[in-house]
Amino acid sequence: MSYETRVMPDHYIGHVEESFSDILYDWMERAPWLGISLGLHFVAYMILVAIPWSTNTPEATQIIEAHFPEPVDPPEDPPIPPDEDIVEPDEIDPEITEIAPDEITETVDSPDNMDTMGDPEFNSDAAFDAIADNSIIGIGGPPGGKFGTRGDGSGKIRQAGQDTVESIQEGLAWLADNQSPDGSWDVDEFYANNVKGGTNCTEGSGIASQDIGVTGLALLAFLGDGSTTRDGEYRSVVQRGIKWLGEQQDPDTGLIGVPVGHAYVYDHAIASLAMAENFYDSRNPFQKLQVQKAMNFIGRARHPYGGWRYEVPSDGDSDTSITGWMVFALKAGEDAGLKVDREAYNGALQWIDSVSDAENGRIGYIGPGVGGRSSRVTGANDHFGPEKGEAMTGVGLLSRVFLGQTPQTEPMMKKHGDLMLRSLPEWNESDQSIDMYYWYYGTYAMYQLGGEHWRRWRKGMERAILPHQRQDGDYLGSWDPVGAWGYQGGRVYSTALMVLTLEVFYRYSPLLGAR
Repeated sequence: MSYETRVMPDHYIGHVEESFSDILYDWMERAPWLGISLGLHFVAYMILVAIPWSTNTPEATQIIEAHFPEPVDPPEDPPIPPDEDIVEPDEIDPEITEIAPDEITETVDSPDNMDTMGDPEFNSDAAFDAIADNSIIGIGGPPGGKFGTRGDGSGKIRQAGQDTVESIQEGLAWLADNQSPDGSWDVDEFYANNVKGGTNCTEGSGIASQDIGVTGLALLAFLGDGSTTRDGEYRSVVQRGIKWLGEQQDPDTGLIGVPVGHAYVYDHAIASLAMAENFYDSRNPFQKLQVQKAMNFIGRARHPYGGWRYEVPSDGDSDTSITGWMVFALKAGEDAGLKVDREAYNGALQWIDSVSDAENGRIGYIGPGVGGRSSRVTGANDHFGPEKGEAMTGVGLLSRVFLGQTPQTEPMMKKHGDLMLRSLPEWNESDQSIDMYYWYYGTYAMYQLGGEHWRRWRKGMERAILPHQRQDGDYLGSWDPVGAWGYQGGRVYSTALMVLTLEVFYRYSPLLGAR
């Protein structure tokens, strides 16, 4: 086959089909460059193959698989291990500390077993209307979380003095000896049913129905010195007492005790304060639910626009004595990280303002003025003239401090202090002026106020308390219940209260600045 080359006109140049020979010629013309390219690729490939890539290979990563069990929702009220599982505090997590008490019983004493000493509905409008009413409650102090040098021996002596610290230790030793084996303090028969095995200290019985309130008060004395369910010299004493209080709580309502008379509201307040102060330190998860239920009960008991009194739910009445107690219990719970009714603080301040005499600074029990300055029970302790002290002024002043007020923002506080300086503590049994309840609140309030108020009050307080502590036989370390409310709380009450009063130097830090 022959091929003929044809010459086409210029206007056909873009349309001529290439022949096989043309394509072959063009490929041959490009061949050297293709060869060079293939050669270069081959050389590069050989170089890559020659590199020892295995020496740069990272070690195989070891994969560790962790298998966690499926989370299980804890029971609402976890089981509590027995007492024999006690672990020393240095061997346990400080966030979940000390032992858990025995399983909490869900029963409470029958009202028939409580000694009401007569009709609980006395006509008196006093703080403790019935003989069974808890006069002693209104004690406690400011658990605002500003703890002082509890447990620090050198700090105690430096602040309080050697004589005061020794007096406190003697008082605590007497209380420890007279605790009942079940953890309570038996107000009327402390001398017969105690861990010491009975004593000859038989004078100074109180009323049996005060056991819950007085037990809480005694526990506060040990807590104030640094012993808790987690550690401290009297750790076992506090463990037994806290366990017993927990056993008295109604698991449904949170009430510590039984709702009989008016005393139970006071009992609940002081027991709640003791349990909250201990929980602040121990953080025992088994106690948390108990203390939270106690705080919930306090929230339900208050007047929506005022304070607290005897009825739960509130019937609209308030009084300064129990309002102060409830405020301090709530403050302890709040400081321990529990949920509390903070609106109650506003209501408490409104109540205190409403019963404060703007002219002289006196705070009344159920109203301003002399007629309401304190409470007494007709035929029982009304011979202790309320005009000889300013108990409710002390309660109100201390409440103002722990509710955030200062003398700079609330000038009434200085008037409160000035008024109390006119009624300094004095141990005079002949004129029925001894009121340990007033001395306790006055001491803590004046310590917080500081300055001249505190210096003058301190001299009177120490002069009244220290020389009158018993130093004989089985009475050693106790105080005679010769004050206005001693007939109810007895020797346990008076001793616990005087110990607490002396602990003012280190139980809580000053909240209003330097002295």
